[in-house]
Amino acid sequence: METTTLPLLNLTSVFVTILTLLLLLFLRSRQHRAANHCPCTHPIIGNLIAFLANRHRFLDWATELLASSPTRTIEVRGPFGLTRGVCTAEPTVVDHLLRANFPNYVKGQRFHSVLSDLLGRGIFNADDVLWALQRKIASREFTTRSLKIFVSDSVRFETNTRLLPRLAAAADSGEALDLQDVLRRFGFDNICRVAFGIDAAALSVHPQHQQEEPFFSAFDEAVEISAARFFNPVPWLWKGKRMLNLGSERKLRIAIQAIDAYAMKIIAARREQSGDEKQDLLSRFMLALEQDDGELGVLFQDETEKTRFLRDIVISFILAGKDSTSSALTWLFWLLSMNRHCEGRIISELGDESEYDDLKGMNYLHASISEALRLYPPVPIDSRLVVADDVLPDGTEVRAGWFADYSAYAMGRMERVWGRDCGEFVPERWLDEKGEFRGVEAVKFPVFHAGPRTCLGREMAYVQMKSVVSSVLREFEVEPVVVDGRKGMPEYEFSLTLRMRGGFPVRIKRRVRA
Repeated sequence: METTTLPLLNLTSVFVTILTLLLLLFLRSRQHRAANHCPCTHPIIGNLIAFLANRHRFLDWATELLASSPTRTIEVRGPFGLTRGVCTAEPTVVDHLLRANFPNYVKGQRFHSVLSDLLGRGIFNADDVLWALQRKIASREFTTRSLKIFVSDSVRFETNTRLLPRLAAAADSGEALDLQDVLRRFGFDNICRVAFGIDAAALSVHPQHQQEEPFFSAFDEAVEISAARFFNPVPWLWKGKRMLNLGSERKLRIAIQAIDAYAMKIIAARREQSGDEKQDLLSRFMLALEQDDGELGVLFQDETEKTRFLRDIVISFILAGKDSTSSALTWLFWLLSMNRHCEGRIISELGDESEYDDLKGMNYLHASISEALRLYPPVPIDSRLVVADDVLPDGTEVRAGWFADYSAYAMGRMERVWGRDCGEFVPERWLDEKGEFRGVEAVKFPVFHAGPRTCLGREMAYVQMKSVVSSVLREFEVEPVVVDGRKGMPEYEFSLTLRMRGGFPVRIKRRVRA
């Protein structure tokens, strides 16, 4: 009798324990729901059902949830309590995360684990001392007028020798081309020239003669797989695949090998150059590492570690220069094709050239770029990790270990932030009565982030985009190609950056000048 009863008692005890834990989890969930706005949630599984149903339109779904929240902040729960956090589109909360309580909101382990294979310890994936040192070195260069002029000259060179000839060839042949792909290749060539002092030649006038660098496709695949990790509702699934080297994680490992090989080739090329030729950003980091008594040299004393860190620098700046600016330009050209009166105003302020000082006076073009960035920010959502329990300015409670996201994409579509016409492309909202550009607070327009981690390349990005748009519109008209009878807004592909799904097929026509 005793031998039969004992297993039953043990089984009952386990069952009661599990039931108690589930009940406590449910009660805790209800308690937090009263304090925080947490839509579409269920006990145990959290937001999983709604997430899976809206995964294909995640950004717009998140925008709808944030717009319906009284505070423009929502709590997010993954299944079984594996992930938990908040997402916001409220400027005062963004200010709290990025500036007012900056030390409490870091990149953290969640961000590091997802992106470490791709970005390593580069500036976009670093915290504390290592982030501060990288920013210190980079900021010395980004604040100099000479570098701005160099960037402008580099953009003009790549534009005149590759981009415009490629568009001219397409105009003469009548072929359709993927403008998004062209702009991504252009961005890649430009960042390689500016940051690493090399000619990558990813964009060719004749694409049939274009030699595909394995790095280019490997980088895209690595970015896509790394982004998918963020959207996996059960993180241990991708971690298990990585441990077993299966599926997408196996593909990522192979892609990283091609990425590493290309980065090492860039590093070796810079080391072989003489001192007078080392005027690029990568060389500045090399110099800092060579100073054994310097702050960065103290952190990395082993030569293998130094090389690995330089690899992380290379990949970080390629991600920023290749994908971010090309994303912004792609959406801008589409918006201008849908708003020809805006394109006409840009053309009316163009001169014969696009010199650095001339670009600064193009107020309507600057406004148009800002408006495109408002609607289609290259990085639509950014994430932080909560270090210690906190209460956000809108009353939302957060706990240590939670993530804290802010959505620039959603903020650009908040009527309470931008007015009733928030969904429309209206560059005039950025101009004063005299037609001069006027900016807004970074926390209202966090496309370039805000606070201590404000993007160092903001002005460089504007210089590059203004130079490209002015040069292209001066010579050509861009006509979107209707694919499968579809018109209207293209679908987006949400990776680490916001791209058009399937590319941006266009036909190029030479502009008839009056």
